[in-house]
Amino acid sequence: MKEYKTSNIRNVAVLGHMGSGKTSMGEALLFVTKAIDKKGEVERKTTIGDYSLEEQNRQTTLMSSLLPCEWKNNKINFLDTPGSEEFIGDISNVLSVADGAVVLIDATKGVEVGTERVWEELSNRKIPTIIFVNKMDKENVKFDEVIDSITSKLSKNATPFAWPVGETNNFGGFINLLNKKAVLFNGLDCKEGPIPPVLTAKVEEINGQLLEKVAEATEELMEKYFSGEELTAEEIRQGLKIEVSASELFPILVGAGLKNVGVDALLDMIVDFLPAPNERPLKEGLNTNNETVKREMSENAPLAGYVFKTTIDPFVGTISFFKLYAGSLKVGQEVFIPSTGSVVKITQLFTVMGKTQLPIDSVSAGDIACVAKVSEFYNGLTFCDKKDPIVYPKNEHANPIIYVAIQPKNKNDEDKLSGSLQKLKLEDETFEIVRNPETAQQLIGGQGMTHIGYILEKMKNMFKVEIDVSDPKIVYRETIKAKGEAQGRHKKQSGGAGQFGDVWIRFEPCKEDFIFAEEVVGGAVPKNYFPAVEKGLIETLEHGPLAGFPVIGIKATLFYGSYHPVDSNEISFKLAAGLAFKNAIDKIKPTILEPICEVNVTVKDEFVGDIMGDMTKRRGRVLGMEQGHGMQTIIAEVPEAEIVKYATDLKAMTQASGRFTRKFVRYEEVPEMLIKKIIEEYKKEK
Repeated sequence: MKEYKTSNIRNVAVLGHMGSGKTSMGEALLFVTKAIDKKGEVERKTTIGDYSLEEQNRQTTLMSSLLPCEWKNNKINFLDTPGSEEFIGDISNVLSVADGAVVLIDATKGVEVGTERVWEELSNRKIPTIIFVNKMDKENVKFDEVIDSITSKLSKNATPFAWPVGETNNFGGFINLLNKKAVLFNGLDCKEGPIPPVLTAKVEEINGQLLEKVAEATEELMEKYFSGEELTAEEIRQGLKIEVSASELFPILVGAGLKNVGVDALLDMIVDFLPAPNERPLKEGLNTNNETVKREMSENAPLAGYVFKTTIDPFVGTISFFKLYAGSLKVGQEVFIPSTGSVVKITQLFTVMGKTQLPIDSVSAGDIACVAKVSEFYNGLTFCDKKDPIVYPKNEHANPIIYVAIQPKNKNDEDKLSGSLQKLKLEDETFEIVRNPETAQQLIGGQGMTHIGYILEKMKNMFKVEIDVSDPKIVYRETIKAKGEAQGRHKKQSGGAGQFGDVWIRFEPCKEDFIFAEEVVGGAVPKNYFPAVEKGLIETLEHGPLAGFPVIGIKATLFYGSYHPVDSNEISFKLAAGLAFKNAIDKIKPTILEPICEVNVTVKDEFVGDIMGDMTKRRGRVLGMEQGHGMQTIIAEVPEAEIVKYATDLKAMTQASGRFTRKFVRYEEVPEMLIKKIIEEYKKEK
């Protein structure tokens, strides 16, 4: 593949709900542009985009892939993305470098949950987007209803640029509403033909609407249009490009990716209407003085690149995907990494088509390329010219919403487990690795069970580590509810030196985890034993009296005691302090605390009542609500024990449209009726 200048590059994300045909469309795009000689099939596990074993087994995209192709002297870097929003981290990384997008919609289903989710991401980033209504050749397609779902759920500015010829069970091609030409499908290929008379009025109507959109682009075009002058084809193209690039207009195309219908038109529209990298707003970064700067996207500007994706290949090692935001990069060139101050020599450059590497000699500003085995590179890293450093902001990712405990089926794989998790973490910042010392569990957190299942499957296939999964144990705490005091007296006589320590300690609730104080007068307990008393209490409070959970929220005041000039020592006072706490148990009323999480649950208006009621059942407290566009966010506090599997439950309650975030906020007393159950479960485990 030859090198392309910035103005002839398009970086286009391909998105859509699961099953909308993204992978098959990727094959069609590569085939029509002659990047491949034969199309692969999802069912036969032969597609370029879904090349991993996990994707082939599940027959769905689980990680983004790069599919570069050439069309009419332009290079288009297609970035195929997963359909499940549980892989939002990968989708977000792709959108951070995309200059345009194509959203696929299944013509038999219209706008689905996943479509709305990716549309929200695109809207937030103001990424120019083309909508492609796919699978028009399927049965029971009602195109008018599909258009209604697009304009009501996505944007009123979504406008057909193509109209189907025949529908329901007789898809016969489409009419290009810009040039008013029909592209007719005969079952094998497409050819230009006459517009069916029944559609003539519709074509004229929408063509007029498009010309009005062109006129809105600039004052000059508006003046010419309303003066009755005919707009040239180039003026129409330029006007529409201005509107599309500003996300003021979203073209709707139609076709059938499996049969290559509409693919040429999509490629033409990408080249004509989606912006080149240098036609997008410049990316902001920070210089060495922490000042915000922008670097011109030009080959003549100082070098600046951003690593947005990492994959682990069992044979090649680490592959880092980057977008070059300024300058040009050649094989053998050195780059500077501001975050570490290190300099790295780039010994090879390549692009990929799925998993196939295509070597290149250089990369121009705006293009996407890869390097392998550069250990200094990781997701979110900026590399640049050492003489003119810049650092681009890292992508922010959602915290995990569900955790599972894992352990290798084979105990001999315990060492391999840690290493494989760390390597997979390089690929995906949205999953978390947590070792809980209290429960002795190894936890991983992710965006849902599909996400976690993919991680575990990849661990098995790539690193040969098989995993058993269980629910995470809730990390409870214990505390006291009343004030009380008690004596702790340790006395031991043996043949040699004895042991003697005697303390009186007052215990009371407090807001801190633990406070130690002393009010000893007259030297009843020598000062040099105070640290031993405190240490004895700290060790005792590691295992509470009810179920053995750590004790927090307690103040201990040493106020009296006695000692022996010969037999007293530090160990004696440590043991005496522990006895004082145990002797005070009946007075200080111990209880169990549970972790409370704040959850932000975002759902469609129609599900708000169900979610509020469900929160009450989970012992949650609703703190407030925030109104969005057709969505509401319910802010609540709920015990962690009640939301262990909330990610799965929320999908079931909201037809997979709801989502939530969670974070720990504090510990709170467990209701009396549940304490006995928790204690019994703990003792049973013991």
